[in-house]
Amino acid sequence: MSFSLDPRLAGDSHLVGELLLSQLRLMDDARFTWLILVPRIAGARELIDLDAKDRGQLLEEITLVGRALEVLVCPDKLNIAAIGNVVAQLHVHIIARFTGDALWPDPVWGRGERIPFTADARGQQLARLREALKAELA
Repeated sequence: MSFSLDPRLAGDSHLVGELLLSQLRLMDDARFTWLILVPRIAGARELIDLDAKDRGQLLEEITLVGRALEVLVCPDKLNIAAIGNVVAQLHVHIIARFTGDALWPDPVWGRGERIPFTADARGQQLARLREALKAELA
């Protein structure tokens, strides 16, 4: 079995780039700076499906992306979660949150209307992320 991205993740997000273990994707919701890490491990649904080396690498990638968001957007809080109730494929959300954002302090999942990026805003956001992580992206 080879890795393939769940069609819902593909349809709701845009590829930022490839890290050592994971695809890094930008969620298509302009209300938030919302990134998703998807480990390229076929059949992985839970963190416990990863071996120790891959779990450690995923934690390193979470840290890398979180630190990049802190520099880029200076959030009040980072929300990091691997829930998977709607999309079972293992993926980790890393969301920059602000006390004044559209849903603060509530969680973002299933709340409010998603606002897709305009083409220009999406391009700018992707460029900023790629520049910030250029040393780590394949």
